Amino acid sequence: MPLWGTASGPPAAEGEAARAPPGSSGGGAGGVKVIRSLLPTRRRLRLDPPAKLYFPYEPGKQVRSAVRIKNISKSHVAFKFQTTAPKSCFMRPPGGILAPGESIIATVFKFVEHPENNEKPLEQKCKVKFKIVSLKVKGPMEYVPELFDEQKDQVAVEQILRVVFLDAERQSPQMDKLKRQLAEAEAALEARKKPPEDNGPRIVGEGLVIDEWKERRERYLARQQIEGVDSV
Repeated sequence: MPLWGTASGPPAAEGEAARAPPGSSGGGAGGVKVIRSLLPTRRRLRLDPPAKLYFPYEPGKQVRSAVRIKNISKSHVAFKFQTTAPKSCFMRPPGGILAPGESIIATVFKFVEHPENNEKPLEQKCKVKFKIVSLKVKGPMEYVPELFDEQKDQVAVEQILRVVFLDAERQSPQMDKLKRQLAEAEAALEARKKPPEDNGPRIVGEGLVIDEWKERRERYLARQQIEGVDSV
């Protein structure tokens, strides 16, 4: 089994036994755990693309992919990326919290290795996988990765994403869509970097308008200086 970029929790049997009430056997709780695991998980997030990460194939370079993540639930949801290759891949943002109906385009960075032996470039098999997990949270809050460690039993696996390489020199619907998503992600990042716009004078205290008061004060002092010169 692949080793993901975050630490795994305790075995299911031990975790259930630890939460079992005194005097009860661990078997019943374990049976409930198994039954729940067989039931389909209701999705909290919708991904686009839904199951693949498309990367331009450029050996020896760091390339980018993108995925839109939308919260389709009625609650705030925290999400987090995990990967089997945390040293050669990273995500921006690596996680976050989305309000109901909110979406974000995440950018995924990966270094492309040169093909081995006589493999054709686009037939190179990539063993790296990405996983997106989610967690329901109580309203808006600051995102911290520790949220997932504190509530391990509430974490759901949304999707495991497979890497697919695209010919960087050839136009295709997947490549066109990737370029649009990357451009949108860059625009959103630049917008977050800009300072908030000044929407008018600042109001403090009991309606005192700072900017207007300063302008009136400066005009008054200017008139006083002019009148003083004329009197001399």
